[in-house]
Amino acid sequence: MTIRHIPPFARARGLGAAGHGTGHWWAQRVSAAGLVPLVLWFALALAGGAAADHAKLSAWLAALLNSGLMILLLMAGFHHAALGLQVLAEDYIHSGARFVVMAAIQPACFAGAVFGIASVLRIAPMA
Repeated sequence: MTIRHIPPFARARGLGAAGHGTGHWWAQRVSAAGLVPLVLWFALALAGGAAADHAKLSAWLAALLNSGLMILLLMAGFHHAALGLQVLAEDYIHSGARFVVMAAIQPACFAGAVFGIASVLRIAPMA
């Protein structure tokens, strides 16, 4: 009877989550790329005095373009934060607390996005 050699890759096949991280990686890169122009737009608006006081902020957010871009910024920002926090929890928490942290990330980021969007809509109700 002969013993045949099994390559290490063949032995490892099917034993892990190989390939499942690609979608997460791409989602993080795409959300980061989308955030670049949104953050630049927001920084320029703040530098221009859009949030100097409540009245100016309300008037600035009353513009449909500004409120729409602000909502996109909130959605992309909290989505990107959730992806990044998940990676941090997976990589750096090695105790039983990891499950609790991982379970709290998505609802917390979702709640932050919902609260932010509701705030924008409350400050600048769309006509």
